[in-house]
Amino acid sequence: MEGRTEEEEEEKMDPKSTVADQPRAGIEHRSFARIGFLGNPSDVYFGRTISFTIGNFWASVKLEPSQHLLIKPHPFHDLVRFTSLDHLVDRLQNEGYYGGVRLLMAICKIFRNYCKDNAIQLHQGNFSLSYDTNIPRQTGLSGSSAIVSAALNCLLDFYNVRHLIKVQVRPNLVLNAEKELGIVAGLQDRVAQVYGGLVHMDFSKEHMDKLGHGIYSPMDISLLPPLHLIYAENPSDSGKVHSKVRQRWLDGDEFIISSMKEVGNVAEEGRTALLNKDHSKLVELMNRNFDIRRRMFGDECLGEMNIEMVEVARRVGAASKFTGSGGAVVVFCPEGPSQVKLLEEECRKSGFKIQPVKIAPSCLNDSDIQIL
Repeated sequence: MEGRTEEEEEEKMDPKSTVADQPRAGIEHRSFARIGFLGNPSDVYFGRTISFTIGNFWASVKLEPSQHLLIKPHPFHDLVRFTSLDHLVDRLQNEGYYGGVRLLMAICKIFRNYCKDNAIQLHQGNFSLSYDTNIPRQTGLSGSSAIVSAALNCLLDFYNVRHLIKVQVRPNLVLNAEKELGIVAGLQDRVAQVYGGLVHMDFSKEHMDKLGHGIYSPMDISLLPPLHLIYAENPSDSGKVHSKVRQRWLDGDEFIISSMKEVGNVAEEGRTALLNKDHSKLVELMNRNFDIRRRMFGDECLGEMNIEMVEVARRVGAASKFTGSGGAVVVFCPEGPSQVKLLEEECRKSGFKIQPVKIAPSCLNDSDIQIL
């Protein structure tokens, strides 16, 4: 692979890597929910985005050496025992059919195949994987990719190959694991969760074709103003939102193509606004980002509840947009605490949850930074 030293090339081919090389202690990693701040959903369309991870919600994965390879079901999210038929049906209607076991299995497959294809030697030790998460389901906060990202970090450390797999490539592995399961998504969320903190991303076709990934530039989290998160108790499924727009883009629809370019430009303007601490510009850009999305996707596709979350914020003069594809919105109250109180009251009346956003810092360790 590009950029490796001779020592690394020798190490990845080392046939002496055995079970004895595996860590004896358990490994645990946490991956945070993410907010698509500006530019989404242009990441799927060779655009640009700015995203950041939040400490409000996270997924954690624990890996422990074991005799057999075991993927442990979660006692709640992978529930298979019910008190009654009504309990089962109610559970499926609220939580869906799938928990996190399939995500863990998928990243194990993708990770192993990537290492095999790139001649990265793995020892023969086995492990058990378990997970937990408090990320609300279907809120556009990247709950699925958080589980996958945390699991990938565990595998990197268990097999001691973190230095052999470029940081820029890891989001692709996370996305490929989700694609295995038919999850519709782009790279933006996975980049944010692999890097952590605030990241500007350039997914231009030139970079994607040449490198296989975008250009990812971490930014100082202190550039962000105070933000709030609004989300619903029972949001709609964010995985269905891209479908028609994607096909229209592939078919060469001029309106969709030009609109996606416009959304990507919002991220570029947003980077300048953040660097200049131009909060009035951020208000304009956040609102513009949502308005363009609404024109492209239409109200029926976005959903009445999702639109109402945006409108709740706008009624008090705040800027708002989706965090992802629906289910939650990120809000900026430029007038400060008095405006936040008005927003909290509007959310209470509308039945939405609201909380201040806690920005999670970069999660890259020294080894990762050296690779970059």
